[in-house]
Amino acid sequence: MTFGSHARTFAGRPVVDVPVDGPLPTVDGAVSWRFSLWHFDETADYKLSDTFRAAFDRFVAQAGPSVDSLVVGAWGYAAFNPAPIAQLCAAAPRLPALRALFLGDMTSEECEVSWMKVGDVSPLLTAYPELEVLRVRGGEDFAFSPVRHARLRELAVETGGLSRAFVGAVLDSDLPALTDLELWLGASDYGGDAQVSDLAPLLAGERFGALRRLGLRNAEIADDLAEALATAAVVPRLERLDLSLGTLGDRGAAALFAGQPLKHLTELDLHHHYLSEEMAASVVAALPGVRVDMSDPRKADEYDGESYRYTAVSE
Repeated sequence: MTFGSHARTFAGRPVVDVPVDGPLPTVDGAVSWRFSLWHFDETADYKLSDTFRAAFDRFVAQAGPSVDSLVVGAWGYAAFNPAPIAQLCAAAPRLPALRALFLGDMTSEECEVSWMKVGDVSPLLTAYPELEVLRVRGGEDFAFSPVRHARLRELAVETGGLSRAFVGAVLDSDLPALTDLELWLGASDYGGDAQVSDLAPLLAGERFGALRRLGLRNAEIADDLAEALATAAVVPRLERLDLSLGTLGDRGAAALFAGQPLKHLTELDLHHHYLSEEMAASVVAALPGVRVDMSDPRKADEYDGESYRYTAVSE
């Protein structure tokens, strides 16, 4: 499974598409502008799309000073054209109000997530020291480098397979204002080699002292994560815990609820899970004051005596 639609909201605002030609549409209130330009050029030779570059420059010239929330969709064909990270960084002086950025909002029809050429996204934080929200999506050549950023509150990384190197670089970063962290760990078949041990400093509460909302989503190792979270020191200070979109089953859920209390949470998101009906009902019953999302129950595939569970997003 993979992405079937574009974001309709981002950073608490409706997403409005930027027209390829002509003026921006009139809007009522604050919006997140979405700039996207899909085109297929088999001669692209794995370089930034010149067509995208020129069109994005026109948009920045037109609206740059007023843009405080930006969603970047297709940048040509992302399997051939690498992400416009350098262009976005160079545009920083002309986007002085930017506080929220989503890079990579595209559907599987535009490019499968595992094919998306992105690169190292951490220069975006260096280029935009006032940025408060960063969401990035990618697959191929997807990387991060340790960085210090004083104002970033929310960081989300969407992928079908997140490397342990990426996870390590995030955890080695100095992000004192970070309250929301969302990591899509993915599947081993698509490069998701991060294990619970790679998350040890985070689970031990040693990183990101302001953290209140944690998402370890889309994880093939969801049961292992749940077992670790049962005793993790970070959990008591969380308001929201998200293990959705992964392969969580009865083993993980039983371990999680046999561990430390979770009644202090305001929300527990487990949607897209592989729990039995009995276990799912017991989870909800155990947390009467917590918003628990148990939607989208799944059934494991059975083949030749083996059982297979799948993350929501992989290819």
